[in-house]
Amino acid sequence: MTDPSTDPSSYVRVREKSARDVSYPPAPEPLPVAVYDNHCHLEIEDGAEEGGLSLDEQLDRAAAVGVVGVVQAGGDIESSRWSAWAAASHPRVLAAVAIHPNEAPAYAEQGMLDGAIAVIDELAAQPRVRAIGETGLDYFRTGEEGLPAQHESFEAHIALAKKHDIAMQIHDRDAHDAVLDTLERVGAPERTVFHCFSGGADMARIAADRGYWLSFAGNVTFKNAQNLRDALAVTPRERILVETDAPFLTPTPLRGRPNAPYLVPVTVRFMAAELGMPVDELCAQLAANTLEVYGSFTS
Repeated sequence: MTDPSTDPSSYVRVREKSARDVSYPPAPEPLPVAVYDNHCHLEIEDGAEEGGLSLDEQLDRAAAVGVVGVVQAGGDIESSRWSAWAAASHPRVLAAVAIHPNEAPAYAEQGMLDGAIAVIDELAAQPRVRAIGETGLDYFRTGEEGLPAQHESFEAHIALAKKHDIAMQIHDRDAHDAVLDTLERVGAPERTVFHCFSGGADMARIAADRGYWLSFAGNVTFKNAQNLRDALAVTPRERILVETDAPFLTPTPLRGRPNAPYLVPVTVRFMAAELGMPVDELCAQLAANTLEVYGSFTS
């Protein structure tokens, strides 16, 4: 078996399929103006296809509908190495690298958190690693005993984003106030993104006023996500990004099936309707915002 520590391309995670429909949905109508998927996890194998879709297949399907690049995000040492490899090997990929807040307590318990963050520091020096992420706080899955490690890790990742002058992608689950307070206390990186924004209109106003970007995923289409639609409505257009968080958060009406970057158009068209904007105008804005945060995909 190939060792992912020496050959990052060999790393793969397999998503639990359970009883859900694991067939990939048909491709949506292509977008009139090219956009980017601001956050995905393409190292995770999903879907009914034997072995899942390869990275090239994912990127080709996306390009065919006007999604011309992706930001591939890590959450531990192995997936961060894979993300950096993918970006170095594929001109349509940029990478984000980090220790996920739910992984930080496990590393800390083994006395490995400092070492893990040192690996992220090394990866962040690579030219096509353009973000630290996903990092942040998660008060939903981690109990009280794990919170000190989460906070330590989050602040260390903030420092890395500043050190390398790259963006930061935040994971925030049930921790809105704590995340905002931490960013205000220690100082946010110049380009700070709330990945899969999960707050409401009030939080969106605060984040936008501070110069942060809000990235909306397929869950903005969910029936029970009015708070996300309210947040989208009050976010300045120049602060909006779009993502899949693939293979998770597949937009309605495809919810539960495998998600992938080629399904970004479903969410973009929904967002355009919510905002009362022409689809091409929103696409152009999303593309410009993405390049402002992460830089060019071709350099």
